[in-house]
Amino acid sequence: MYPLKSKSLRDLSQSGHTGHSLPSLNTDSPAPSIPAWAKRSKAPALPELSELAVVRHFTRLSTLNYSIDGGFYPLGSCTMKYNPRINEFIASNEAFSNIHPKTPPELSQGNLEIMYRLENYLCAISGFSRVSLQPAAGAQGEYTGLRMIRAYQIKKYSTPKKYILYPDSAHGTNPATATMCGYQGVEIPSTENGLSNIDEIRKHLEKGDVAAFMITNPNTCGLYEKNIRKICQLAHEHQALVYCDGANLNALLGITRIADAGVDVMHFNMHKTFTTPHGGGGPGCGGVGVNSKLEPFLPGPTIERDPNNTDSYFLDHDRPLSIGKVKDFYGHFLMMLRAYCYLSELGASGLKKVSRSAILLANYVRKTLEGHYHIAFDRPCLHEVIITDKIQQEYGITTNHIAKRLIDLGFHPPTVYFPLLVKGAMMIEPTETESLSTVKAFCKVMIQIAKEAKEENAFEKYFKDCPRHAPIGKVDETRAARNPILSWHDL
Repeated sequence: MYPLKSKSLRDLSQSGHTGHSLPSLNTDSPAPSIPAWAKRSKAPALPELSELAVVRHFTRLSTLNYSIDGGFYPLGSCTMKYNPRINEFIASNEAFSNIHPKTPPELSQGNLEIMYRLENYLCAISGFSRVSLQPAAGAQGEYTGLRMIRAYQIKKYSTPKKYILYPDSAHGTNPATATMCGYQGVEIPSTENGLSNIDEIRKHLEKGDVAAFMITNPNTCGLYEKNIRKICQLAHEHQALVYCDGANLNALLGITRIADAGVDVMHFNMHKTFTTPHGGGGPGCGGVGVNSKLEPFLPGPTIERDPNNTDSYFLDHDRPLSIGKVKDFYGHFLMMLRAYCYLSELGASGLKKVSRSAILLANYVRKTLEGHYHIAFDRPCLHEVIITDKIQQEYGITTNHIAKRLIDLGFHPPTVYFPLLVKGAMMIEPTETESLSTVKAFCKVMIQIAKEAKEENAFEKYFKDCPRHAPIGKVDETRAARNPILSWHDL
C-alpha cells in the first residue's frame, strides 16, 4: 500500500528501472542531424520507473481528486450536479466527435439541426426570442451580453452610456465584465433581507448615464428577487437595460421564464444547469438569450432554417449589426450536445421536477440545521441556503474550522465566506441529483460539528490542525502567503 501522503515520481524513482524497451540505434542508417545549439550537454535528470509504477502513481493521484463521482459536492452557487453518463456516451460518438469545425454547412446538417433545436429549447425555457450558443463559458456570456447592450445603445442613442449597476451580492465576474466592456461599475448595497435595494437602484438611474443593471435571480443569497419586474420597468423608464446572470437558473426551470419579467438579456451556464462536465476548467458553454430589441446584435453567424426547405439549415453571416464572433467557429459543440441530450430526456415536466427537487432539498437543509447554526435569511429559500458561524463563534470556532472539520468527517465543505455581504457565510446547494439520504447524512455531520463546538476544549479536541486525515493536511497559510514557492526545479 502507498503511504497516505503523496509522493512525486522523483521520490519513487529507483536506479535501473525503466518503462520502455526501445531497440538499439540502427548504425546502418545515418543518424539525424541535430544542430549544436539543440544538443544537451548532459542527459535529463528524469526519474527511473517501471511502466506499472507510473500507472499506479497516476491512478492513485486520480483517486485523491474530489469529484461528484466520489461524493457530495454542497458548493453553493456552483450547482455541482451529477453528469448523466448517457450524455457522455452520446458526445463520444464518432459521428459527432470527429466532425471538423470547418466542415461546410451542407455536410454538417445534423449538427446544425441539433444546435437549432437547442436554441429553441432555451428560448422556450427562458422566454427570450433568440439565443446564441457561441460563448465558451458563463463569463464570456456576460461579456457577450454587455457587448450587445453597448452596441444597441450606441445605435439608438449614439452613446454607449457610462455606468453598470450591480448588487453587492453579485458574482465577481459581473464587475469584471463591466470593466472589460468599457463601463464603470457601481455596487448597489442589498437590503437587510438580502434583496436588491430598489430605492438605491432608482437613485442611480435618476442620475442618468446608466447602461444596465446586472442582477442574478435567484440571487446569490438563494432568494428570489420579488421586485424583478419593478426593477426592469424602472430601468427601461431611464433608457437602461437589465442583464440577468443565469448562474442560478436551476431554481427556475419550468416554473417561471426570466424574460417574462422584462429582462433583456441573460446567459445560460450550460455546464451547470444542464449537466455538462463542470469544475475542470472547461470547455464550457455560456449561451446568451436576448429579447427582440437585442436580436440584431447577436454574435454571428446565427443558425437559420432555410425557408424554402425546412429540413435544411445554414449559417447566416449577413448580419450588419452583429457584434461579431466571440469564439472560434460556433462555440463548443459537444457541450451543446450534452445539454441537448439532457433537455430531450427530461422534457418540460422533468425540468420542473428538477427545480422543485433542488428547492425542496435546500429547504430541508435549512430547517434541519435551524437552531444548530445561524440562518442568514430565515425564510424559505430557493436552490441554496446560507448559514453562518455566528453561534459557533461564541466558542471560538469559525467557518474555516467547520469547513476543515467536515473534510475529516468525509464531506466536501460548502462554499465559504461568500457572498461577502454575509459574515462567516457557508453557502449550501444540494442540487436535485442528490438523494435525501445523502443530504440527511451531510446534515447529521453538520449537527455533530455544531455540538462538538460547544464542548470544553473543543478546538484542541476536534478542530486544531484539521484536516488531520486527508492526503494533504493543514497548510501553513501565513507562510504560504509570505513565502510562496511559485515554480519547481530540480534542486
